[in-house]
Order: sequence, then structure tokens, then C-alpha cells
Amino acid sequence: MAATETLAFQAETKELLRLVTHSLYTESDIFLRELISNASDALDRLRFESLTDGEILEGDDRFEIRLDINKDDRTLTISDTGIGMNREEVVANIGTIAKSGTGELRKRVQEKGSAADVADLIGQFGVGFYSAFMVADKVKLVTRRAGSTEAVEWESEGSGTYSIRDAEKSARGTSITLYLRPADPDAGIEDFTDDWRISSIIRKHSDFIAYPIIIRKEKKEEGKESTWEDTTLNSMKPIWKRSPSEVKTEEYAEFYKHISHDWNEPLRTVHFRAEGAFEYEALLYIPSKAPWDLYYVGAEMGLRLFARRVMIMEKCEDLLPHYLRFVRGVVDASDLPLNISRQRLQQDHHISRIRKRLTTKILDTLKELHEKEEDKYLTAWKEFGRAIKEGVSSDYDNRDRIVPLLLFESSNDPEKMTSVKDYVTRMKPDQEQILYMTGESRSMMENSPHIEAVKAKGYEVLFMTDPVDELVLQHLPEFEGKKLKSVGKGEIKLGTEEEKEQAEKELKSKEEEYKPLTEFLQKKLEDYVKQVRLSSRLTTSPACLVVEEHDYSPMFERALKRGTGSGPARKRVMELNPGHPLVERMKQRQAASSDDPMLNNAAEVLLGLSLLAEGSELPDTARFNRAAMEMLGQVV
Repeated sequence: MAATETLAFQAETKELLRLVTHSLYTESDIFLRELISNASDALDRLRFESLTDGEILEGDDRFEIRLDINKDDRTLTISDTGIGMNREEVVANIGTIAKSGTGELRKRVQEKGSAADVADLIGQFGVGFYSAFMVADKVKLVTRRAGSTEAVEWESEGSGTYSIRDAEKSARGTSITLYLRPADPDAGIEDFTDDWRISSIIRKHSDFIAYPIIIRKEKKEEGKESTWEDTTLNSMKPIWKRSPSEVKTEEYAEFYKHISHDWNEPLRTVHFRAEGAFEYEALLYIPSKAPWDLYYVGAEMGLRLFARRVMIMEKCEDLLPHYLRFVRGVVDASDLPLNISRQRLQQDHHISRIRKRLTTKILDTLKELHEKEEDKYLTAWKEFGRAIKEGVSSDYDNRDRIVPLLLFESSNDPEKMTSVKDYVTRMKPDQEQILYMTGESRSMMENSPHIEAVKAKGYEVLFMTDPVDELVLQHLPEFEGKKLKSVGKGEIKLGTEEEKEQAEKELKSKEEEYKPLTEFLQKKLEDYVKQVRLSSRLTTSPACLVVEEHDYSPMFERALKRGTGSGPARKRVMELNPGHPLVERMKQRQAASSDDPMLNNAAEVLLGLSLLAEGSELPDTARFNRAAMEMLGQVV
């Protein structure tokens, strides 16, 4: 047998152990549901591998979890006949953990503040195994991977190091022995050598586990010697196989926590059975909190796929479109083969039918929340709105279902978000277009020169601050016959037909008068603008920059530049406010002397102010500062 090797935990794991042992004492029974869930996952993986490799079972087809209590030594052992681990897997899975998960857990602990509030964070960040240290001074793990003859023993007191050595184990699977601390009700630590307490925890949290959870109990009969017999603590009937009327809300919540490792209550549960030529059961959940990696490119999402109660895929991404990747749950199909491959799964027409039905169910559920339970829908939108928006560009068949679900900030209400449908109901009688603006923040857009005339005339503007909104707009040219129009693109005409004609006449009457100035500015700023023209868009600002109707918005250009380091620097149109004193004064000075050096400074300042107003960077900060200082020197 190899010598014992003592290793240090990875720094992030040491931090997790500190958080677990010092911050998460309340509701300490969660350690058991975590270890039971891990054992269940190990059994699922073994069953999955055995579908293609029957020899891995070694002639032992027992799939079970056992609990053994030793009151004298104060130990609790959780054993399974699952897939087990080899030495490398023990070091990788128990000695290390993802850095991002650690940092997020630390952040959430700090946000929650008290131990009473943070106990439900266990399980969300892959720290389920470490919860054992909440109740144990020492933890010992002995494991043997199925198909191997070599066993490994891992041991730690949770103080920063662990030991690992070769061991002997007659059967595959994993046994975890907890050397329990003395019961301390004041600290939230119960007596976990009490088999009644253990039984009640199993019934509460793990009754739905698909494998028998067995404990040996002493049976006493008067006048007879005590005997010991195996007792199964859980019902093992999959919750999705039961009628919705038979399942309590608490049971749904516990199952959700088991499959998602999210200990928040789900926002909505969708449980139904599809009957007919192709039958399946589905139990889906809309979470109340987004997973920390929802928008990570490499994150693995998907529903658990079962065939006749046997899990054939843990994360099946083909059951729902990618924009609904936040949905958790299981699907159990009767007619799928147990050994179906991912490639065959993608081509299976049954899966496409399930996907279509599940997508409709989730979108209808979101619609119901939107119409009947506004607070819950706002919670869902806050967590998953960005993902739902992706569906506008990727799910053409359901676009008409998705668009009414979209919410945006609006000039109509400083606090309440609005849907495009509600916007349409508030449109003015003479209004033909849905007006919107894109930008990094609401405050910047509210004070943008682009919406001065729009606000003055009382028109509502949708404020789109999410970068994904640019993608939405490319696939949403109109809604209910009303075209969407950016107040920062092209020309904008407001009011009745008479008012539009009057505004156009006034501009045309001034074009000849301002022509020398617009030509001067266009030549002076030709590196940055393609045209200079008068506008009725402005009321209080001297100028603004707009893009052509089908060009990228400034926000999208900046996003591309941040993402790639470079982006399409398109020339824009500068619009002037002929009623502004600065523009009027520039016209007068240009008429008096076309060589006036102050006009050059004014042109630089005008361009800089227009760029700053839209959130863009100045092309030459030093030149702008110099021009501004020289102009101020003329005033003082």
C-alpha cells in the first residue's frame, strides 16, 4: 500500500471551508440532502454508463444508498453503489473547486449578512460536499470506481489540508463517514445519531430520490431478542410520475432544489403529461434567481432527459431553445431508446415535438405571469429578460409570442417598465411610429439632445439600455402595424401633417441663409461627418450627431469596439439648431469673415459637445480642450 500523501486544499477551496464552517451553521440538516443528492448523481452516472457497458456493474445490479449510524463513536456513514472515483478524480473533485463559484459565494454571503440568511446558499456553487464540515470535526471518504480494483481513502479535518492514500474496498461506490460534533441546539447542530431525526430529514428533502435510501433499524419485541432489519426511508416514486393534484407545493420545491442546486423557491412550476401517439411527462421550473453562469459562453444548461425513469442525459440542450436555457426540470419519454446518442437525439422527431410543446408551455406560462401576476413577472424579467430577448432573433416561429413579453424603460414612467403593446395603447392619435432610443443609461438618454423636440411635443420614447436590444431591433421592424423608429437615426418628423409641413417650410426657408455655415462646418469636420444640415429635432442644444436610418447606432459601434478592439467608424450627420444662440452667432461671424479663427474653435467644440452628449469618446481630447479654452478666453 502506498504511503499517505498530505496535500493542501486549493486556495479557493480553503476559503469555501472557512465560509462553510463559520457562516453556515443554521439549518445544518442541509448537509444530508447534499450528500444524498451526490450519491444519487453517482448512481445516475453508473446507470447511464451501464447502458453501453454492462460489465461495469461487475455482476452487482444493486443501486442503493445506505446510512449507518454508530452512536458510540458518533459517526454517520453515507454509502452508495454508484460510479465511484479514482485517485485523480478525488483530488480534482474534492481538493479543488471553481474560482468563479467561490468568488460568487463569498459575494452572496456578504450580501446576505447573517448566518440565518445564507444557509440556503449551500449547493448553488458546487460546495455540497463541504457542507459536511458544518456538523463534523473530521470527514473520511473511501471510494472505488466501477470497473477498477483500486480504492482510495481521503480524509480531512477541514483545516486547510487533506490526506489521501490507497485503501481496500470490496465493492464499487463511495462511503463518506462523518465524525460528528456533539449536539448543540444553540449552535443549530442537532443530534444526527438519532435515526428518527435522520428519517425525518430524508422524508422531508429526499423522498423523491429514485433509489432506495436504506437504514438498519433495531427492532424490539417484548420477550424476544432485538433484531436488526433494513428499512427504506424514501418512497422512490418519481415526482413527475405523480398526478399534480397529489403533489404538495413543498414537494415541488424540494425536487427543484435537488435538480437545480438552487435553494431559492422556484417562481413557477409547470407539470403536465402529454398523451397520444407519443407520451411523456414533463416537470419544469421557472427559477426565481438566475444561475451565476447564465450568460457564460461555456456554461452547460439543459433539462434532464429520462426514458422510462432511467436518466439518459443529464443536461439535454435540445429540449428547449437556447434563450430558455434558464428553465430547469425533467422530461421522461416512454418511447425513447435507453442508449440513444446525442447525434441521434438531435435528429429524433420525437424530440423536436417535445421541444415545440415545451417551448409553447413556457412562453404561455410567462404570458400568464405577465398578465396576472405582475410582480412575479418583473422578478422573472429582471433575472432572465436578457435571455428572453435573444428569442426574437433566434426563434422565428414563436416571435409573435415573445415580443409581447419584452419590457423596456420608458419616458412615460421613471420607475415602471412597459411593454411595446402597452406603448401602442398610449400613442397619440397622429403618431405613426413607435419611438425608441438606444444608449448606455436612462439618464444619458433622458438628457440627450436627440429627444428634445420629442419630449417638448409629449411623445413617449422607449429607452433601450441593453446591448442585446440592438439585435432585437434588427428583427423587430414593426409591431401591430406600427414601425419602430429610432430618434437618433435619420430625419424625424413629428406632429400632424400640417405641423410637419410647417416645420419643413421653416427649415427650407433658413437653409439658404445658413448655407455658408453648413458648408464651412462640413469641410472643417469632413473627417468625422458626412453632412451638416439644419434640424427641427433640437430645442435647447446647438447640435447633435445622427446616423443614417440603416447604420449602426453609436452604442452598437462602441460595443463592437469594446468586444473586438476595433469597429466600423462611420461618419455621421451633424444637425444644427438654427434657433440656438451659439449657432446664430457662428453664422454671423462666418458672414462677417470666413477666415475668423474662432470659427475653427467653435466647430471643434460643437463636434466635441455632440459626441459627449451621446456617450462617445472625443477623437482628440487635447484639441477639444484647447479650442474650448480659447473660446472661453474670448468670453472672459
